[in-house]
Amino acid sequence: MGRSSIELQGRGRRQPDGRASSWDLGSIRLTAGWFYGGLIVILCLWILHGFVQALLAACITAIASWPLYLRFSAHMPRHMARSATSLLFTSIMTTFVLAPLTFAFIALVTEAYELLLEIAAVDKTGIAVPPWLVNVPLIGPWLATRWQSELAHPGALLLWTQRTDATALLGWAQSLGHFMARHVLIIGFTVLVLFFLYQEGESLAEQIRSVLRRRIGERAEVYVDLATRAARASVNSMLVVGLFDGFATGVAYAVVGVPHAAVWAAVTGSLAIVPFLGYVAVIALALQLAMAGASAPVLAAIGLGFVVLFCGDKIVRPLVAGEGTRLRFVWGLMGCLGGFEALGLVGLVIGPVVLTLTRELWAQHVRDLAVPDVTDPAPD
Repeated sequence: MGRSSIELQGRGRRQPDGRASSWDLGSIRLTAGWFYGGLIVILCLWILHGFVQALLAACITAIASWPLYLRFSAHMPRHMARSATSLLFTSIMTTFVLAPLTFAFIALVTEAYELLLEIAAVDKTGIAVPPWLVNVPLIGPWLATRWQSELAHPGALLLWTQRTDATALLGWAQSLGHFMARHVLIIGFTVLVLFFLYQEGESLAEQIRSVLRRRIGERAEVYVDLATRAARASVNSMLVVGLFDGFATGVAYAVVGVPHAAVWAAVTGSLAIVPFLGYVAVIALALQLAMAGASAPVLAAIGLGFVVLFCGDKIVRPLVAGEGTRLRFVWGLMGCLGGFEALGLVGLVIGPVVLTLTRELWAQHVRDLAVPDVTDPAPD
């Protein structure tokens, strides 16, 4: 054995005539070049690990919007440079994706600010117990008693804020600032990478397919196409659910007479792209209506909002994403939530894609086991 290489022998099963089977690996020679190449790859991944979310978000956006980009490029003047077309389409996609989320964030902050002003004004005279609170089944009287003792006297909330640890508030503010700065950086690099992918997407995709075909075989095309369909189906399901929940809750809020129904509907639809996050908007709306003393609209808004979000998550999302991912509802939901926990917003797409590929690999393995091995010698 030489100093700079390690030789590994891969042996397959022998056929009856003594020849090696078709899956004989032969010999794999690991040289010093393999070691240094692997070291460089590891260092590269270590350097770029902070930009994984930006890279994944850009790749998912490019894959989902690639058919639109091809149509957009076909309608552009022929003398227009590719970089100009890519830049223009990147600007359009950035506006289309970020505008609803920005609007929802600003609307929530505005509504929260107005609610805090109302609470501060009411706290000067004491926050009276809402009439409907006593009628809540089981816990209504207990909640009313606690409310009367803690919030009904003037300056109760101001006294609570004085008890709050200032150091904890400062730490929370610093964490929030760090969170905002990091995500602004991620969004910026996502836009840059997306512009690059629109410019070099065709050649990069062909290189990836070529490497996969060489390393995996012809099945690589099947896996790539499956992952592409799953990614587009997941993105489409997010968009359709957001539009459905926004429109349906807007109609429901308008029927029960919710103030600023269109704004709350837009906020609910924007947050509903993440499973269960739309319920936060419904609960925030219910709290605002409760502080205003509206009893019937509170219950109606909560009930209708929950029904709409339930239909969006349990019916609309599986219908739209099921054709591309071919996952049952429970697996699709776990993929979305698990991906969101691990990778943030981009994990809503990555999670179902990974589970889809895992399901296909398992199904292929089961099919391979079902095929009889013709190389095995017949029993005596």
